[in-house]
Amino acid sequence: MEWPACLNEYEKLVIRMNTPRVVIDNAVCSTATLVKVDSARRHGILLEAVQVLTDLNLSIKKAYISSDGRWFMDVFHVTDLNGNKLTDESVLSYIEQSLETIDHYGRTTEFNGLTALELTGTDRVGLLSEVFAVLADLQCSVVEAKVWTHNGRIASLIYVKDCNSGSPIEDSQQIDRIEARLRNVLKGDNDIRSAKTSVSMAVTHTERRLHQMMFVDRDYERKPILSHSTDYPVVTVQNWVERGYSVVNVQCKDRTKLLFDVVCTLTDMEYVVFHATINTAVDRAYLEFYIRHIDGTPISSEPERQRVIQCLQAAVRRRASEGVRLELKMPDRQGLLADVTRTFRENGLNVTRAEISTTIDMALNVFYVTDAIGNPADPKIIESVRQKIGLSNLKVKELPLICNEKAESEEQTVGVGGAVLVSLGSLVRRNLYNLGLIRSYS
Repeated sequence: MEWPACLNEYEKLVIRMNTPRVVIDNAVCSTATLVKVDSARRHGILLEAVQVLTDLNLSIKKAYISSDGRWFMDVFHVTDLNGNKLTDESVLSYIEQSLETIDHYGRTTEFNGLTALELTGTDRVGLLSEVFAVLADLQCSVVEAKVWTHNGRIASLIYVKDCNSGSPIEDSQQIDRIEARLRNVLKGDNDIRSAKTSVSMAVTHTERRLHQMMFVDRDYERKPILSHSTDYPVVTVQNWVERGYSVVNVQCKDRTKLLFDVVCTLTDMEYVVFHATINTAVDRAYLEFYIRHIDGTPISSEPERQRVIQCLQAAVRRRASEGVRLELKMPDRQGLLADVTRTFRENGLNVTRAEISTTIDMALNVFYVTDAIGNPADPKIIESVRQKIGLSNLKVKELPLICNEKAESEEQTVGVGGAVLVSLGSLVRRNLYNLGLIRSYS
């Protein structure tokens, strides 16, 4: 490392101590690439490490997190979405560089030059169509957007620019018009109090911001609406009094970005993860966290315990995709999103989640749709919609699978109903044994 001439030896030492040390190993495990991160511990650094990996759409098959005083060690077993080890040197180099500069990760310039619109309100069939119609009418070009729905609520982060100048929208009168029109759409007939819109020039991590918006909207307290899923996450929380930890166990269906969603919620609720073990087996995920408040205390009351359970269940469910996955790829134009989503609405399809992006004047959009009451959409209706939009433009895709054929066999999984509280020394030794770093932990 080249040092600026103005730094003395002490300043260089401090920088070395606070720079994460990253090791990427393809030799230890036959089915996954190991990514090891050693660094000084601070609030939020685990989330940033997980964010680096999940932003690359990598699947985290196992993870071990352990901290000792002011230091922590994270070990992640990762694969691509097809279950293969990572061999592309450019990807490995990017991971290493991103993790080594983790203090600055997330301060992305990806959405510089765009205006961010934040929307929350009551979900209903056709709402997204109305939102995009308003934006088209106000000469706003949608560049990127993500839409989540959960428990009858909707949260959306939409990045727009002026369709005429291609510049961010900064005129205060135009911003006021956008906010007022969108707020009226979100209010509908029955959401006078809770519908919210805001316009921001701030750059933020989109998915973390969506979690924060739904958390503030208290979606976790609401009863499920338009949901027919029976696979709900099981979450237990209990205190380990002798060690001063609260032990959180989560068991649910495995999917990409699951660890990010859980750690994001714990971090934004101002809990610190001191130790954790994450395992996956077939299509199930088992996550165990040893946490404390930022002030060093465990969970202190039954209402707080219940709130943690509700919030973690909501964090897992928000990204759980219900419905048929439709992928739209066609030349972008002003009003395209309004037209496509209007076609969905006119055919009784409800959008439960959406990811909107544009690349070199091409629209690359993903929609998850159900019928109006949350049941699987009729294939005949889907085919009719495809014919109206263009069979070559709109394609039906299977839900992305997390490959399990190459998953390591698990001799022991982490239970969630009455977790056995072992000593921390035993926990750490067991993790080191599982990593192949010691021969025995007995």
